[in-house]
Amino acid sequence: MIGLIARILYILLAILLFGVLIAIHEFGHFFTAKLLGVKVNEFSIGMGPLLLSRQKGETLYSLRALPIGGYCAMEGEDEDTGDPRAFARQPGWKKIIILCAGSFMNFVLGLVITVVLFLGIGQVRAPVVTEFAPEFQCEGADGLMVGDRLLKIDGHGVWEYGDVQTYLSRNDGKGVNLVVERDGEKIDLGLVPMYRMDYTYEGQTSHGFGLIFGAIDELSIPQRIGQGAVQSVNFVRMVWMSLGDLVTGRVSVDQLSGVIGVVDVVSEVGADSSTVAEGVMNVFYFMALIAVNLAVMNMLPIPALDGGRVFFVLLNGLLWLVCRKRIPEKYEGYVHAAAFILLMGLMLLIAFHDVWNIFN
Repeated sequence: MIGLIARILYILLAILLFGVLIAIHEFGHFFTAKLLGVKVNEFSIGMGPLLLSRQKGETLYSLRALPIGGYCAMEGEDEDTGDPRAFARQPGWKKIIILCAGSFMNFVLGLVITVVLFLGIGQVRAPVVTEFAPEFQCEGADGLMVGDRLLKIDGHGVWEYGDVQTYLSRNDGKGVNLVVERDGEKIDLGLVPMYRMDYTYEGQTSHGFGLIFGAIDELSIPQRIGQGAVQSVNFVRMVWMSLGDLVTGRVSVDQLSGVIGVVDVVSEVGADSSTVAEGVMNVFYFMALIAVNLAVMNMLPIPALDGGRVFFVLLNGLLWLVCRKRIPEKYEGYVHAAAFILLMGLMLLIAFHDVWNIFN
């Protein structure tokens, strides 16, 4: 019973944090629109039925019942209304700043969360080899040695210990390209003939490469801040990697999760934590990852997303320079509307899939 209550509370926390992510995104659009002189008709926190509202100047500020986001309604956002301060009438550079501001705010939020979390962490595991399993065959000057700090694995930079797990798990099993730091010197080991195997360590049999990482890095306050910033940038790399896996087929569409699936995972992680404090920290860590994920995904050049709108701004600028013409607004609107319908359909399918997985 206590576990169920904890799960419900973490679900509510995850939903609330999702709402904050979207509201922060929309605030980015709102703030830059106001800063650059674009008319904003309404800025809303929450969606659905109106609870409270206040008209201040030209903008209606509203609070709505469902804590699942918000929106910034700019004048002439989809078509030219004739108002000189309409979004459609702004120069390209203003449009790009306003469109990118939402994703920028999501990334900043993810950065702030990770930095705050890492401020409470005094030490982290280092990507430094401290032991080898008895079965490991590549120890020596031409291979790995105790004390080597991994700098690159198969061409990917190792910024933290988690990268070791990530990139070794993605290795194709044909040897590993390594760059290490040894005695203060950077050494390119090239292709090291190490492969996955069953190995024994401390009486337990595992499957992997047989490397043991037991070193700890003690972090000063500035290093903790730097580690949080590195983790935020690493989130971006993880998102791009996931997109690449989706395009190449390494990850199937069935493995995609929407809001429902993510909320379920976040609540499960929180509820399974050993203490409430650890659970809250784990939930916020996931939300930082999701914030950065939203920042990257929303800037993809897909119609209906901010990145798609930026693409049309750049395309229209190029067309104007070349032939003094622009794509008619109504046709661009058709493209965004069609893409929006397709995206909503995909989100519904993913939501149905998430619910199906939860009940199974």
